Amino acid sequence: MFWRRFCRSAALALAPLAMVSPLAFGQPVKTPHVEAELVAERTSAAPGAAATIALRTKMAEGWHIYWRNPGDSGLPPKLEWTLPEGVRVGPIQWTYPDAIPVGPLVNYGYKGEVFHLLDVEVPATAVPGSRLDLRARAEWLVCRETCIPEEGVVALSIPVAAAPGDASRWAPAFAAARTRLPQPVPAGWQVAAEGAGATVRLRVATGDGRSPDLARARFFPYEEGRIEASGRQVAGRDGSAATLALPVASTLSGDFGRLRGILVDAAGWGGAVPGRAVEIDVPLAGTVVAGVAPAAAAPRLAVEGSASGVASTLWAAVALALVGGALLNLMPCVFPVLSLKVLGFARAGELARGELWTKGVAFTAGAVVSFWLLAALLLALKAAGQQLGWGFQLQSPAVVAALAVLFFVIGLNLAGMFEFGQFLPGSIAAWQSRRPLVDAFATGVLAVVVASPCTAPFMGAALGYALAQPAATTLAVFTALGLGMAAPFLVLSIFPGWLARLPRPGPWMVRLRQLLAFPMFATVIWLAWVLGVQLGVDGMLRLLVALLAVALGIWLLRGQAARRSAIALVFATAALAGAAAIAWPLFTGSAQAAETSRSGAARPDAAATQWEPFSPARIAELAATGRPVFVDFTAAWCVTCQVNKQLVLSRDSVLAAFRDRGVTLMRADWTRQDPEITAALQSLGRSGVPVYALFRPGREALLLPEVLQESTIREALATL
Repeated sequence: MFWRRFCRSAALALAPLAMVSPLAFGQPVKTPHVEAELVAERTSAAPGAAATIALRTKMAEGWHIYWRNPGDSGLPPKLEWTLPEGVRVGPIQWTYPDAIPVGPLVNYGYKGEVFHLLDVEVPATAVPGSRLDLRARAEWLVCRETCIPEEGVVALSIPVAAAPGDASRWAPAFAAARTRLPQPVPAGWQVAAEGAGATVRLRVATGDGRSPDLARARFFPYEEGRIEASGRQVAGRDGSAATLALPVASTLSGDFGRLRGILVDAAGWGGAVPGRAVEIDVPLAGTVVAGVAPAAAAPRLAVEGSASGVASTLWAAVALALVGGALLNLMPCVFPVLSLKVLGFARAGELARGELWTKGVAFTAGAVVSFWLLAALLLALKAAGQQLGWGFQLQSPAVVAALAVLFFVIGLNLAGMFEFGQFLPGSIAAWQSRRPLVDAFATGVLAVVVASPCTAPFMGAALGYALAQPAATTLAVFTALGLGMAAPFLVLSIFPGWLARLPRPGPWMVRLRQLLAFPMFATVIWLAWVLGVQLGVDGMLRLLVALLAVALGIWLLRGQAARRSAIALVFATAALAGAAAIAWPLFTGSAQAAETSRSGAARPDAAATQWEPFSPARIAELAATGRPVFVDFTAAWCVTCQVNKQLVLSRDSVLAAFRDRGVTLMRADWTRQDPEITAALQSLGRSGVPVYALFRPGREALLLPEVLQESTIREALATL
C-alpha cells in the first residue's frame, strides 16, 4: 500500500516533465577552468518563428577566452553544429570585449561569465509536441599566464509548441548581453577614417558641435593585421570633430581598404547610442604602412593600488593633486626653492597684513599659471604624437644646462656676490620696487620650474589620470597641483599671526641667506652630473667652464665703481659672451654621447649584475616562467629617485630580500626621452618618475609609494 501511494505521488510530481511543453534543457560541460553550455531564452520554440539561444561560458577567476579578433594572441571560440533537418543556427553575435593586458601584449576577450547569442531558425514544418535537439562541438582557448585549448560537446533540447514559451530563467542574462551588442552609427554622426603612415585617424563629427568625447573610447577592429592591439590609441579634437589616432599593425595582412570594427565607451555615450558599442564600417582614405612591432610595446598590466592611491574619477584626482602638490614642497628637488620661501616668510613679518595677503595671492597665481603652461605644452606635444610624461623637460640637455646656470646665479646672489638690482636700469628697478607682486608671482613660477621633475606621494596617480583625460580635466588636475603647492605660502599670508613664531629680522637673516646659497650650489653639482649622464664627461666639463665664465663676468660687473669702468665692462661682456659660446653646444647635444647613455654603456647601475636594463619582452619571458620582476623607473635628474636608490635600493639587506624571493631586478632609465619607458609608465597609470613596480606572474602589478622604505619593499615581497 505504501509503495503504491509513493509511486502515484511520484508520477504526479513528474507529470509536468512529460507534458507537451517541458522546459528546454542541456547538460553543461565542465573543465578545470571553464563551464560551457547551451541555454535558451524561452522555454519553448514555435514553428516558423526564430528562437534565441546562447553559448554560456563561465571562466574561473583570472582566466579569459577571446573575442572574434583575439588581439595580439589567442583564438576565438568555434562551434561545429549537428542539427535536425530544416534547422539553421546563425553566427555568434559578438558582444563587445574587454582589452586584457598580458605582459607586453593586449588581448581582446572576456572574463567571468559571457553569453554568446545565436539565432535559431525553426522550420515551419516543426510539429508542436516534438523537440529540437541541437548539438555542437565547441572549441575554445582559455588563458591566464598559460593558454589551454579545450573542447566539449554542448547540447540543448528545445520543446516545440504552438507559440513561443515563457521567458526562461536565463532571460535576464540574454537582455544584459544585448546591451553589449554593437549598435548602428547614430543618424547624426559623420564617421570617416584616414591613413597617415603608421597611424589611422578615426574622425567622428555630429555637425552640431557636440561630437562625442572619445577620451574613454577604444576601437576594437574586426580583422587581425589592421590595428595594433598593444598600441596606444590617442583621443584628440579637429575643430568640432572628435578624433582617435589608431596605431597600424606591425604586420599588415590583406588589403586595408576599410576600417571595420566597434567603437566602445564602457561608460556609455550619454544617450546618443542605446548601448556602449557603435559599429564602424567606413572606407579608409590615404595610405598606411606597418607600425611598431609588438616586441617594442610596453608591458600593459593591470595595477593594484599602492599607498599613493588610485585616481579613478575627476574628484579623486583633484583631491590627490591637492595633497600631492602640498607634499611637493617637502621633496628633495624642491628644497632650494623652499629655502627661498623661508627667507620670504622671515621678511613677511615686516609687511602689512593686506600687502602680505596680496603677495600670497600673487605667488599662488604664479604657481597655478606655470602649471597651466606645463599642461598646455604637454597636451600640445601629445596631440603632435609625442610620448611624454611628467618631468619631460629635464630629458633635454639644453634645459638641464639652463637650470644649472640659473641656480648658479641664484647661489651667487644668495652668497652676497651681487644683487640683481645692480644690473637693472634705474627705471626698471624703480618700477619693480613699486610692484612687489611681480616678485611674488615670479617666485611662484620658479617654484614650479624646479618642482616639475619631482613626483610627490599621491601625485603620480593624479597625473596618470589627468594626462589620459580630455584637456579640461587635465587643466583641472594641474590647477589643483598648483593650488596645493602654493597652499603653505598662501595660508601664512592669510594668517600672518603664525609668523610671530619666527625670530625678529636682524643680522641672522644675512647669515641664513648666505647659508642657503649652498643648497643652490649643491643643486648645480647635481645638474652637472645629470648633464654628464646625458652627454658624457665632455658635456659636463663644458658646463663647468661656462659657469666659471659666468662667475667671472658677474664679479667684474659687481659694485658701482666697477660698473662705471669701461675696461671692466668690456672684460665682463667678453666673459659672458665666452660663457654663451662655450655652453652653446650643450643646447644641441651630442648624439653619440646620448645614444651611449641610452644604451646603458654610461650607466654602471644598469650594467651591474644586480640590475638588468628595462625590457618589456624580458618581463614577458620571465612571467611565462613564473618569475617576478621589480622595475625601478628612474632618471638622473630625479632627486627623489637618487635618494631612494642610495638609502634603500642599494642596501645589502634589500638586495638579499629580492634574491631570496627570486625577483629579477630591472632599471628603466628615463634620463633621456625613451618612448618605450614612457609607454610602460602610461600603462601603469603614471606619467613621471619615480615609479616602483613589482610584476607578479598571474597577478596584477603592484605599485609601491614614491618614497621608499625597506619595510615597504618587504611587505610587497610578502605578496608573492
